[in-house]
Amino acid sequence: MNLKRRHLLASAAASVAVATPTGRARAQRPVLRIGIMNDQSGPYRDLTGPTSVICTRQAVQEWGDHGFDIEITVADHQNKPDLAASIAKKWYDQDGIDVIQDGGASSCALVITSIAREKNKIYLSTSTATSDLTGKACTPNTIHWVTDTYMASKSTSAALTKTGGDTWFFITANYAFGQALQRDATKFVTEAGGKVLGANVYPFPETTDFSAALVQAQASGAKVIGLANSGLDTVNSIKQASEFGVVKGGQKLAGLIMYSTDVHSIGLDTAQGLVLSETYYWDLNDRTRAFMNRIKPKVTLWPNSIQAGQYSSALHYFKAVADMGAAASKADGAATIARMKAMPTDDDCFGAGGKIREDGRKIHPCYLFEVKKPADSKQEWDLMKPVATTPAEEAFRPLSDHACPMLKA
Repeated sequence: MNLKRRHLLASAAASVAVATPTGRARAQRPVLRIGIMNDQSGPYRDLTGPTSVICTRQAVQEWGDHGFDIEITVADHQNKPDLAASIAKKWYDQDGIDVIQDGGASSCALVITSIAREKNKIYLSTSTATSDLTGKACTPNTIHWVTDTYMASKSTSAALTKTGGDTWFFITANYAFGQALQRDATKFVTEAGGKVLGANVYPFPETTDFSAALVQAQASGAKVIGLANSGLDTVNSIKQASEFGVVKGGQKLAGLIMYSTDVHSIGLDTAQGLVLSETYYWDLNDRTRAFMNRIKPKVTLWPNSIQAGQYSSALHYFKAVADMGAAASKADGAATIARMKAMPTDDDCFGAGGKIREDGRKIHPCYLFEVKKPADSKQEWDLMKPVATTPAEEAFRPLSDHACPMLKA
């Protein structure tokens, strides 16, 4: 099946044939069109990719019939912002797409959010980490759903600095996400009394060999080497750092943004003892385990928090559309976002009592996990144990410390 672009009429929509038995009647029903744009073939494929699509389809299936059909389109932007822009414009202008989900690379997401605002459409960003989406690039047409560089940096870099890791060297992917991650981590390191000794900024997405960066990081003498990257870059960095004996040499390795899929790819033998932050994990509670049981037969890689965000954001979008009416929603993306902000969030992945702030930031707790030792793991995806929780109101950048133009207005 071609994953770069495909159309499907969701199975939940097909099931409503009982209520509208003729093709002509079904054609008169409103159709919500979702475009999922991410990396289907490159370094972020496991973080987003096909599993993100499956999670949105799961939300459609569980939503059932509420008076409208749902169509999903998928595209691979190959982490190229110019391609992302071209796809977004075509989707919004020619294909009737109402909402774009995912977005992937921060450079692509920043382009998509601008186009969504221009066209008064909707963008639900789940895999993008740059905190600029709710900062200087915030718009009334975008919601940032899962994580961001501020949250990830705060929960990891501040904790390590306060416990003795007070000198840092960064290995940074040279695009908006990596730059923002290093910027935010630097802020928390210095505020905690630490010092940044240097950084190696490498070309993205062309780099697979991190040996030169690791040699430079080792030579710096920094107590902590911070990986300001994600996906396959993080996996390769950690594997190569193990080969170079970074941890055995006394330095700590910090994956500033990592996910359960990264840990699975690296393996417990290499990753054991690593600390990382996620906003969802399948074994957190009864509701997350119930979600995992429902989706398990459909996936090869068990969903991480990004992919769970696809399910969560889609469900909340459907609730808002049902509340305001499909015709009104399709006519005004900003009004739909406003309705989503006015409604509390509740789903099996992120739980009840969540909310979306004025700046478009989805608020939920953040969990600090430690990767298990191989002997403590009971099965293939039994990877991590929770060690701390950052409450929702403390996890993300406060509104008082913000550059969002909507707040200034």
